[in-house]
Amino acid sequence: MSQLKRVERIETTPFQSPSEHNVHGWERLGSLAGGVVMVGKGLRRGGIFGLIQVAIGGVALARGITGHSSAKSLLEKSRQDMNNVRAKIERAGEELGRLKANAEAATSTATVTGNDSLKSPKAGV
Repeated sequence: MSQLKRVERIETTPFQSPSEHNVHGWERLGSLAGGVVMVGKGLRRGGIFGLIQVAIGGVALARGITGHSSAKSLLEKSRQDMNNVRAKIERAGEELGRLKANAEAATSTATVTGNDSLKSPKAGV
């Protein structure tokens, strides 16, 4: 008899990114309130500037409703990348310090015998 394989549910697809919440608490509430105010003012104002206010308010409302801000996630990713680069630079600096200490230790006990080419260069070269 053949064994049946268990079918597992697919949570996300490559074309669908999981929704992560990066706006919480008072920040989310502020986005909702600010979005409502901006949309209301934009609708009352009318014209091109009113349309701009409605658009900005809509973005703030969407940010508050979904709990996700693309701009904030981009800033967080940039901060993470900067911290990674800083850590790599610090590790490289520590390695350079160790190399320098090893080189100084190796040359402090080294003795040179023979001609010093700066003081008495070889004749006929």
